[in-house]
Amino acid sequence: MAEILVKKDKSKFFRGKNTEELKAIDTREFAKLVKSRARRTILRNYDVIDAFVAKCERNESRNKPIRTHDRTIVIVPRMLGKTIFVYNGKEFLKVIIIEEMLGHRLGEFAMTRKIAKHTSIGGGAKKK
Repeated sequence: MAEILVKKDKSKFFRGKNTEELKAIDTREFAKLVKSRARRTILRNYDVIDAFVAKCERNESRNKPIRTHDRTIVIVPRMLGKTIFVYNGKEFLKVIIIEEMLGHRLGEFAMTRKIAKHTSIGGGAKKK
């Protein structure tokens, strides 16, 4: 019995388009592929998102880290593969943009609250 080997495609897809096709389209064309809330944000803040992506590309050529306080920017395909430091209220957290993040906001990947660690009693509560 002969076995047929099927080569799986390693490229990621977003709404039927692979990564190369997504990087080739304009940000406004990408807005048509995302859900309504992200589409509305992209179309209303197109100039802000475009300026941020241009800044990312400029800083990447200079090997400078990209740091931002703007957590509301929607992730578009031109940001794929970039490393962005997002402010969480205390420090800048490193966020590496991957395909699964498309259409989400930067702030979703830089948590503003820590997980509570309830261990032993604190220094002020100890009895001597």
